Amino acid sequence: MFRTSFHQDHEQHASVSPEAKPETYRVASNPSMDESGLTGLHVLFAGESQTSPNHRLGPKVYSFYLMHIVLEGEGRFVTEQQQYDLKAGDTFLIRPNQLISYESAASNPWRYRWLAFTGEMADQLVQLAGLNPASEVVALQDYMKTADYYYNILEAFREGHATSSIQASGWLQLIMSEYGKQQLPEASLLPHHTGAEQKLHKQMVHYLTSQYTHPVSIEHMAEAFGYNRAYLSRVFKQQVGMPPSTFLLNLRLDHARHLLRERPELTIEQVAASVGIQDALYFSKQFRKAYGQSPTSYRKQILADVQKAEL
Repeated sequence: MFRTSFHQDHEQHASVSPEAKPETYRVASNPSMDESGLTGLHVLFAGESQTSPNHRLGPKVYSFYLMHIVLEGEGRFVTEQQQYDLKAGDTFLIRPNQLISYESAASNPWRYRWLAFTGEMADQLVQLAGLNPASEVVALQDYMKTADYYYNILEAFREGHATSSIQASGWLQLIMSEYGKQQLPEASLLPHHTGAEQKLHKQMVHYLTSQYTHPVSIEHMAEAFGYNRAYLSRVFKQQVGMPPSTFLLNLRLDHARHLLRERPELTIEQVAASVGIQDALYFSKQFRKAYGQSPTSYRKQILADVQKAEL
């Protein structure tokens, strides 16, 4: 059973059939409660589990990033857009406020490690790792090296030292570096990206994430930063893997899903306007294109799932 309280380290064993591996569960939380962090990142908790057959979590949403790496066995990860059948070496990322579920296989249930994180630099770190809403799964070749980094975070939290939070942030960045080296084109990792371009990329991400509720555009950014539009688009796409306009639309739609779930009193027009899209018809069209259903249908589905869960 999945735990929602992470104030202490746990280990659980369950009785299973002789041919199955014993179910185990270990998790430890960050001893530091300061989520601002020295690095703009805060790892909340880390854990490891050998699941039982058909062990299922969700459908549910989290308010933080949650990432699993599969060590053994098989399972299935389901988002609102796609379904993934996973095996050892695969990593799957759950984004904040993303409705997901995941379940271990009946005959070969997976064992995985996980970590949860948040912070003002979390979005950028995920992007630099090459993860995007179109594909939340990475298959690593030398996955045990990366899995060891997950384990190091778990052990740092179990130790409970004053520096454990800093250690965890460092290991998390190494983990994302391993994903990025495999996911991103080699050219984007070469040193021709100057410090000025990297700084400009960070400024653009910050600009879009803080201004998405307004009618911002690449032209507005070009005027604000004093560069031409083509140059800004090139730098952004090299660093993030998508044009600024796509990033902005994905950002707006993701926040719109949150409002549709959490603010049922808002009309579709009000939701669209709240995320910076003034044309409700355009908003509905883009929402359906991204998630396969209209905003109204999405809201009805969420409410039905909530009511079913309360029965």
